[in-house]
Amino acid sequence: MKYHFNIIYILLLLLIATSCNQQSGESDIVTGNDSFVVKNFNPVSNFQADSSKIVSLSLDYYDAINQGFRIPTIRQSDNGAFQVKFEIKNTSARAARYEYKILYTNETYKFSEVDDSGKENPLSWENFYGSWENTDILVKETGEINPDGKFHLITDEITIVGNPRNEKRYFENGKNDRWKRNPRVGEYRFLLVITQKGDGSENSIPDYVKDIAGFEKYKNKNPFYFINSEEYKKHNDLVCVLGDINLKVYAKPDLGQGVYINPVNFQNIDTMNLTSKNCGQDSSIYENAAFEQFVNNIDPSMKFVNIPVVKDIMGDGYTKKDYNWDKAFYKIEEMIAPLPGVARKPCETVYSDFESKKIVMRNPGCVEGSWRKESVGIRTRHGFAYGKYRLKCKLTQLLNKDNVWNGITNAIWLLYQQNSGAWNNRRACEKEGFMETYWGGDNDKRVPIINYSEIDFEILKTPPYCPPFDFPPVIQNPTYNQYDVSKWDVPFPEELIKADPMISVACTNWDMACKQPRNFNSGCNEIKHQDKLYYSHRWTDKYRALTQKKYESDDELFASDYYYFQIDWKPNEIIWSIGPSPSNMREVGYMNYEVTSIPNNQMTLIITQEYHNTKWWPGSPYMQENIPFPSKDLIGEIYELVIE
Repeated sequence: MKYHFNIIYILLLLLIATSCNQQSGESDIVTGNDSFVVKNFNPVSNFQADSSKIVSLSLDYYDAINQGFRIPTIRQSDNGAFQVKFEIKNTSARAARYEYKILYTNETYKFSEVDDSGKENPLSWENFYGSWENTDILVKETGEINPDGKFHLITDEITIVGNPRNEKRYFENGKNDRWKRNPRVGEYRFLLVITQKGDGSENSIPDYVKDIAGFEKYKNKNPFYFINSEEYKKHNDLVCVLGDINLKVYAKPDLGQGVYINPVNFQNIDTMNLTSKNCGQDSSIYENAAFEQFVNNIDPSMKFVNIPVVKDIMGDGYTKKDYNWDKAFYKIEEMIAPLPGVARKPCETVYSDFESKKIVMRNPGCVEGSWRKESVGIRTRHGFAYGKYRLKCKLTQLLNKDNVWNGITNAIWLLYQQNSGAWNNRRACEKEGFMETYWGGDNDKRVPIINYSEIDFEILKTPPYCPPFDFPPVIQNPTYNQYDVSKWDVPFPEELIKADPMISVACTNWDMACKQPRNFNSGCNEIKHQDKLYYSHRWTDKYRALTQKKYESDDELFASDYYYFQIDWKPNEIIWSIGPSPSNMREVGYMNYEVTSIPNNQMTLIITQEYHNTKWWPGSPYMQENIPFPSKDLIGEIYELVIE
């Protein structure tokens, strides 16, 4: 049947594709086919967009520990939902009903739905996308709309939730643990797919678009591939509208809401009634605190034989000459062999300052006879897959006025979510597999799937070489001749003296030695990014981590009032940056999927000031066992965390 349109409609329809049309730009642009048109699709109409047509919304942390993040929550909008609006005009000859599907997808941290050859990208099913929270609702219907020449307003609601496809891997005991696949930060786009309700012919909305919970049944197809599909461009009864107003989601946890004490970390201590300096386990802290106290795992291999000396290393008096004396004249039988210490009591070395909105950590000083180098840290309680993590902090300075190292490694790192099981496994390594465990050594077997993942900033006093097994500098050992200063006060090599005030920023991805990346290699190898050349190092093809190191000024990073450290973790690359402000960051590390396996599971952020065994860092001018125990506390303060 042919219909008569006035000249305006004819010109309009000539501008509109007759398949699944994508609309962007001004919201009054109409899109449709020869039987209906749609305009003014606004998926977030109850929020005000900026001039760039972006609605920005911070994640609401209240009670997210139990149900995962919801976007928006009941505290952010009526009914805890986005109000969706669009208008439809029936341009056919008879009254009609329409069925539609509303979908959202995270655009910032995704794999392209189409690969370089134009085919469906097999990894795009991992993207974070969803529709209505109840996945049993495949489509919704409008009421009957007459061909009266008018646009009719359709309203709906949608909420972005964790585990939006209701995947069974995230269920436990019949409960959907949505926090196990939290919504991603970044920018979201919304899609409206609409068609005239008919007799169920093949020209309806495809099953894999309607039934997102059946993604495995439909061979893991991503519904957003549909709008790029050649096959479905033939569906001339369908209209697709990409909303021209996007949503930007970011996380900015309140550091003044407390530090939670996880009983798993203090199994032999009664913590149930503990509350100290806004740190503890009461219901308010449990529901609101974004951080918990972190307790390092201490392995026997970390033991070091230490000189029995307690000093205020960061004070004015301790020098390289003092270090060399202690190194030369303490006999092995006088040394003591402690493991690095961890918190013995909860809340003793960390607390949350409610008024200043910060978290304070301290490595406690000790006295002679109570030899202790105690690591300290905090950890976020909510996991994400991907994100740009930017931390504003003032961690303890590492070098004193004579540039002697205090033995601390300042670390900012992402680690696979605590107490995770198979639900948090990484994508399978299809070439020989991962090394099975973190500690297993070269004799560990390889397995296709693990959950271990880690991305690090580790900042300490060590040279930034990309070494073979033997490499400079050669540091001369002192002799026990107290009558000849030159015999025991041995200077460092010239190359280390030149870098005396410098520390190394080490950037590491623990890919667990998966050989799948096409440029996987051991030894020292180059990678270039934006005209910067980085040298990546892996000891052997069984070594579980790839590392890059760069000299930076200790005074700049840790003597200033604060500094920013950023890990930008994307599906195909990781970028490490530092700087004095968010607008003045410089890149210090870069890796991509061609050289290392990028983790895709959920991780949490950890900030620590810890004592490493220096044997992990060959070439360090100061050895942990020759650095005195601290007599005074070493303080670190966390001022802000933004994940976007």
